[in-house]
Amino acid sequence: MTSSATHLVLIPSYNTGARLASTVDEALAQWSPVWVVIDGSTDDSAAPVEALAARDPRVRVIRRETNGGKGAAVATGVEAALAAGFTHVLTMDSDGQHPAGHIPSFMASSLAYPAALVLGRPVFGPEVPLERLHGRKISVGLAHLEIMGNGIDDPLFGFRVYPAEPLRRALRSTRRARGFDFDPEIAVRLVWAGVPTLNLPAPCRYLAPSEGGVSHFRYLRDNLKLVWLHTRLLSQLLLWRWLPVLRARRAAAGGARCP
Repeated sequence: MTSSATHLVLIPSYNTGARLASTVDEALAQWSPVWVVIDGSTDDSAAPVEALAARDPRVRVIRRETNGGKGAAVATGVEAALAAGFTHVLTMDSDGQHPAGHIPSFMASSLAYPAALVLGRPVFGPEVPLERLHGRKISVGLAHLEIMGNGIDDPLFGFRVYPAEPLRRALRSTRRARGFDFDPEIAVRLVWAGVPTLNLPAPCRYLAPSEGGVSHFRYLRDNLKLVWLHTRLLSQLLLWRWLPVLRARRAAAGGARCP
């Protein structure tokens, strides 16, 4: 297990059930510190993690009184991380989909290229729902249009290492990106701001309810949100952002390159 004074693991959680404690344990076996943002949960999932934090200083629990969505939880966490002197946060989902074993390699890439947004490129197993898999392909294509090229291999996969200050600025630049739309919108906005990207493969698993899997994704509701998200981003790009984005991308390409 590696301990860091600059990079922490940030886990937003809402009604994850027993799976949250397992996810924290898995992350803690790889990295320290691990922070959890309880986003207005109404189940008992926070109790074992708070008990762990009471006896283990490597763990911190931040409570939000009301549920604001993943982006709101990450915003709360990154503000606290910057206030404590951290420069980067690795976000991972609380439901066990993301690979804790890849935390060290993602952190190492961030340490080597601290200006970069380190993005996970998911490697799916046979259990992945086909409608989710095909839907991602559309999101990937739209993200490439929105950033005018490559750089985001998967806009929906939330296993990432963010430079904390650019992330805070990107969140403050929009009133959106607080719910399920957080992962794709914030990646696009960071590229618009000139943040270079590094994409690394990482396995993604979909746990069945019998395995403790919990999903708050609602197919119709959340896909409509994604349609509206991409409509907004493409409209902004076409109407006034295309020239600043082009300049930012050229500036990033002319700077330190990621492999």
